[in-house]
Amino acid sequence: MYPKTTTLVALIAFWATSGFGAHEHHEDASQKICSLPTTDDGNFEIATPAEVGLTSAQVDEALAYANLHGRDSVQIFRNNCLVGRGLADPLTDSLLAQVWSVTKSVVGILAGMAVADGKLDIDLPIGDYLPHEPGWGDKAHRAITVRDILTETSGTQEALFAEAATVLTDPSVIQEFLAQKIIHPPGMHFEYGQRDADAAAYIVQSAVGRDLQEYAQERLFGPLGIKKSSYFWLRDRSGNTYGYAWLFIAPKHLARLGLLMQNGGNYEGQQLVPFEWVQAVATPSPKNPCYGYLFWNNRGKPCTGANVPVATTIQQTSISSAPHDLFAMVGALQQNNFMVPSLNMTVTWTGVLGDTAPNLSVILGATPGNLYYDFFRILMRAVQDPKVPDAGPYTSPPLSLDINPMDYLNPLVLLDDLVSNPECNVLFCNGRIPTQGLLDNLEAILGYRPTF
Repeated sequence: MYPKTTTLVALIAFWATSGFGAHEHHEDASQKICSLPTTDDGNFEIATPAEVGLTSAQVDEALAYANLHGRDSVQIFRNNCLVGRGLADPLTDSLLAQVWSVTKSVVGILAGMAVADGKLDIDLPIGDYLPHEPGWGDKAHRAITVRDILTETSGTQEALFAEAATVLTDPSVIQEFLAQKIIHPPGMHFEYGQRDADAAAYIVQSAVGRDLQEYAQERLFGPLGIKKSSYFWLRDRSGNTYGYAWLFIAPKHLARLGLLMQNGGNYEGQQLVPFEWVQAVATPSPKNPCYGYLFWNNRGKPCTGANVPVATTIQQTSISSAPHDLFAMVGALQQNNFMVPSLNMTVTWTGVLGDTAPNLSVILGATPGNLYYDFFRILMRAVQDPKVPDAGPYTSPPLSLDINPMDYLNPLVLLDDLVSNPECNVLFCNGRIPTQGLLDNLEAILGYRPTF
């Protein structure tokens, strides 16, 4: 079922007053419109910048900026047409990339599908989707709502690097989430972490009653023309799919996810994601206006980033040089899909870092910085319809020297992951030594299931 009636009415009112109620872009009949590939090896249709209302010089300038700032793949689309790509793209286009927290947004998409299927209610407590067995959370943890984990407001203790340090040794990430101390009232405090998204992945899987990756392949990747053999997605040792990261996918296929969301959840005539859900993920959430349901957005301010080395809040939208309706899938080291519905524009890139502002949180990619800002400031100069006002030079957030390792390497968080409860720890979990996920991972990577 969809969110409760009062919530849905509030969202509809927000969309109506903010321009969300319909696609904001009105296509120019003189511009080229392209079809999207529907087979795994299909290519994007190409257009010159001029054919889609852009100036070539500024598109080239934006690409050059990206090439010089750590981007090993860059794709710029307008009207579904590929109008520019990076220098390294011929080499990187088909290479599997770890897209890090872009994975969170994929979980957000799958959550919307489960809502549309009538399987998931985001206002229900997560306990409604958990086993009623020892080791599956106390009353307080089970009362956390699905909405809380989708907006990173569960209130549980987080430490990004400590949470990620146990990858492939995790006995059960959902039970690790349930072991973390609640240090804020659920729904009242934004704290960007890993286990909320892991919990969301498990809850969606439980709600739809089937393996999350099978559901994703049938309902999302398959209809986009992406074969199961064209990506892999790691699991914990119990076989639960990681929700926070560990999806490996090629840039040419990553772009299809962005173009799907750019087109309001529609891909070549198939409405894969409800349009209302696409708008919902791009809607500011109360405790962090630049964050929605596992997506970042450019509508709200101030904007609080990840807690590395300290959670930094900027008193502006996430990318103030870009249109306000931009929303994004964001991964560590700057793996991104940027969607701008008002311009019918999508930008996809992968790479390693790229920010150069004198602020450690920005340089590490934990806070929106000059990479996004300067790239979009250049690219917006290329847009001829409508003209986008220039935002002026980038201003870096104040320098912070707070580098307290407890913010991101808290050993208590690591300990709770390794020894979650008497029923589940790094050695055994739920009455067995978990190995299913390890075998599944090897099969996904190697293409066959090893026997030992």
